[in-house]
Amino acid sequence: MVRKSYTKEFKLEVVQASYSTDKSQAQFADDMGIGRSTLTNWRAAFKTSGDGAFPGSGNQTPDDSEVSGLKRDLRRARQERDILKKALAFFAQANP
Repeated sequence: MVRKSYTKEFKLEVVQASYSTDKSQAQFADDMGIGRSTLTNWRAAFKTSGDGAFPGSGNQTPDDSEVSGLKRDLRRARQERDILKKALAFFAQANP
C-alpha cells in the first residue's frame, strides 16, 4: 500500500473548506478522497497551530525547534559537569 503525501496548501484548503460546508466531516472527507481520521487530525493540527500547522517533512515548528535546542544545550552541560567531576576526583587522589 502506497502512502499518500499532501502539500501544506492542499491540507489548509481542505481544512478551511471543511469548516464552511454543510456536509458532515465523514461525507466531506469521502468527497475529498481522504480518510476520515486524516481530516480529523488535520483539523486538530490547524486548530492548535493555525497557519503554522503542517510544517512539512523534516521541518519543526518554532516551539519544537527551541525545545530540541534546549535539550542539546542541557546534554552538553551535563557532559561538561561529568568531566569536571572526574577531573576533580582524579586531582584529589593525586594530591593526598
